[in-house]
Amino acid sequence: MANEKILIVDDEEDVLELVRYNLDKNGYKVETAATGEQALAKAGAKLPDLIILDLMLPGIDGLDVCKKLKNDTKTQNIPVIMLTAKGEETDIVTGLELGADDYVTKPFSPKVLVARIRRVLQRPIARDLEKASVKIHQMAIDPSRRQVLIKNKPVELTFTEFNILYTLAKRPGIVFTRYQIVDSIHGEDYLVTDRAIDVQIVSLRKKLGEYEKYIETVRGVGYRFRD
Repeated sequence: MANEKILIVDDEEDVLELVRYNLDKNGYKVETAATGEQALAKAGAKLPDLIILDLMLPGIDGLDVCKKLKNDTKTQNIPVIMLTAKGEETDIVTGLELGADDYVTKPFSPKVLVARIRRVLQRPIARDLEKASVKIHQMAIDPSRRQVLIKNKPVELTFTEFNILYTLAKRPGIVFTRYQIVDSIHGEDYLVTDRAIDVQIVSLRKKLGEYEKYIETVRGVGYRFRD
């Protein structure tokens, strides 16, 4: 049986109870929160192995909660599954940009949710700590600190923008399809559109300034980092 700690964040009592029941049945240790403020407090204090996060919360909404979690070194490696009624492409893109590990829309199947949880928990959470830094001229990418420096000045990237840059830069000259990029960041079978990756590439290029030229588009295929 599983024994990982999972924090469920949702302001709908029936959803909390449904998810709690199914996680209890599968052996998970469950904590709950009904607001964004409670979620941040419990995540920092309990350090759960995974967080199931609703987007539409009273007070601090789910997107802001996710952003704060991913910007805090104490909680940034905790996987987040967004569970929400908001299923538009723009919401999926935003969730990816903020570092969500998976995205499940309401109404949902409890069995599917548990399967998604198992898949996310099987990934090595701190895998970036074992990866080597990459340096290209005056740009340095440090995965252990999740930091990018250009001419010794930090570049502020979202969780997913950083992962995309590191994925491409560590294998210069190799062409990645959009779905290969998604798989390398979030694992296989992650549901996302081509548009989501394109939007993040555009944003990443803007933030890299003169180094944007290193991310090349391969028409009809995907992207590569200039060799």
